[in-house]
Amino acid sequence: MLKDKKAVIIGGGKMGGIIARSLVSRQIISAKNIHVTDIDASRLKVLRSSLKIKTSSDNPRAAGESDIVILAVKPQNMAATLADIKSSMDKSKVVISIAAGITTKFIETHLGKGIRVVRVMPNTPALIGEGAAAVAAGRHAKAGDLRIARTIFNAVGISVEVQEKLMDAVTGLSGSGPAYFFLIIEALIDAGVRNGLSRDLAKKLATQTMLGAARLCIESDKEPAELRAMVTSPNGTTFAGLNVMESKNIHAILAATVTAATRRSRELSKGT
Repeated sequence: MLKDKKAVIIGGGKMGGIIARSLVSRQIISAKNIHVTDIDASRLKVLRSSLKIKTSSDNPRAAGESDIVILAVKPQNMAATLADIKSSMDKSKVVISIAAGITTKFIETHLGKGIRVVRVMPNTPALIGEGAAAVAAGRHAKAGDLRIARTIFNAVGISVEVQEKLMDAVTGLSGSGPAYFFLIIEALIDAGVRNGLSRDLAKKLATQTMLGAARLCIESDKEPAELRAMVTSPNGTTFAGLNVMESKNIHAILAATVTAATRRSRELSKGT
């Protein structure tokens, strides 16, 4: 679908680098047709030597030569980046933005009438090909543009299509979500150590247990509540542990966590 397309990734940081590597390794776009731009010459050198792709610091030229323009810059740098490439843009190109809190309207306003924009909220497990990304269409985006974005982000995990008004909730749940699970793992490790396990052993058990539980949720046709019931014997060890979690109102804590992150994403979006 995309092998003959030319793509530029503006911003060769962590996520930009992940996208470039996945496009090459999964043979989604030919390495010779991928261009990464950044102001950090050392970062570009690593990407160029390891992936055999084009690199430069010339955003306008790279954007002008590309069919797909992926914006992987920090949100605070977006306005300047859009001003830099505006003269190189036209309706034939697909613009894919992964900048948190930056609306498609903001990009459309800065790049000009009729620009086809797709907004994506990925998350950091894309580093190991286990990311979760939500994709939303801008005003002028076509169905094929969404397919392009989903093809790219399915290469580093899974993607789902949502209305843009839901992107703040997506940010609160899956965008920020890895940090919530890291905190839970951290707490489980500390609890294991307090109960006599070595830190290395506690980490190995906690991380594999979370991974296994998540995989079981994905592959089973049962709801999480049903899976929980399957491993909870009356008055058993799991029952005792869950009682503590329920007494601390774990559902309310996590609901408040996601709501707070969603609210903050909404506040940041209003700033654009």
